[in-house]
Amino acid sequence: MISNQILQSTIDGLKMISRIDFAVIDLEGNVLASTNAEAEEFRSAVVSFVDSPADSQVVQGHQFFKIFDENQLEYILIANGSSDDVNMVGKMTVFQIQNLLVAYKERFDKDNFIKNLLLDNLLLVDIYNRAKKLHIEAEARRVVFLLETDHEKDSSSLESVRTVLGNRNGDFITAVDEKSIIVVKELSPADGYQEMEKIARQILDALSGEKREQAHVAYGTIVEEIKEVSRSYKEARMALDVGKIFFSEKKIIAYSSLGIGRLIYQLPIPLCKMFIREIFGGKSPDDFDEETLTTINKFFENSLNVSETSRQLYIHRNTLVYRLDKLQKSTGLDLRVFEDAITFKIALMVVKYMKYMESLEY
Repeated sequence: MISNQILQSTIDGLKMISRIDFAVIDLEGNVLASTNAEAEEFRSAVVSFVDSPADSQVVQGHQFFKIFDENQLEYILIANGSSDDVNMVGKMTVFQIQNLLVAYKERFDKDNFIKNLLLDNLLLVDIYNRAKKLHIEAEARRVVFLLETDHEKDSSSLESVRTVLGNRNGDFITAVDEKSIIVVKELSPADGYQEMEKIARQILDALSGEKREQAHVAYGTIVEEIKEVSRSYKEARMALDVGKIFFSEKKIIAYSSLGIGRLIYQLPIPLCKMFIREIFGGKSPDDFDEETLTTINKFFENSLNVSETSRQLYIHRNTLVYRLDKLQKSTGLDLRVFEDAITFKIALMVVKYMKYMESLEY
């Protein structure tokens, strides 16, 4: 079904060209779009015309037309005037709206196909048969982007993303839940992951200021066939979830950049608890004071470089060594030793993951 916004835009444009007022009314007499404030007065006349066998007629100095969608009556169009010129322009308007109905039905069919494809609701043979029927290229390179905001999605956000990406025939922009917009982007043979970052930035910039601040974009890996699109979608979904835990400061996150966070995200919580218990006994790395945690994080940021870390913390080198020695006594892990540092880093990430999963339960 065409949105009222599209209907309004269509008749506004036709009025600018023809200088004739129009109204599009549903079968119960409700005005859906109008350039004429008096359209509400024709409610009873429209209801009577719906039951009439005629496809058009003149009522009270206005031309009434029926608009069909594959022989199914959808709308009534009213054109202001009874002349032959008004009749001709009215018929052209009916033709335009009927073509819009066909185009939007095709978009709906494609949208429905893409949703089922993303959710793995199609058999392999159905994927290729329906793609062929809908004139969708089966072997094009594609990648899935997932845009999520704290606001419920609205049609304006969806249209903004469509506009900024240029409404290309090979691209599909849809949604499978209330807060996400999904972009299945068709790529050229030369497009790589550098271009993906640019596209992700474009998608983010399509939103208005407040929504953009609270939005995140994730994307999967590039796939070569349409049957693999659901994999790219699952990767984008995982990237979004993992990004919230380990890369919360980033607005754009790629599946390929998740690193060890991707593995931790797939661990069962009981196994995580067992790991933390074995490494730290009854303690948790999250129990350390702010000074110790700052020291640890800065030490990791500087690739275990004592001199650079002490410089950035504005402390003497011996002070940093003292803190690391103290940490070693309490945990048994020496962060200056690569294997111990890896163990501690993973433990910090596991604790962060456990906290995030616990927060989802409340």
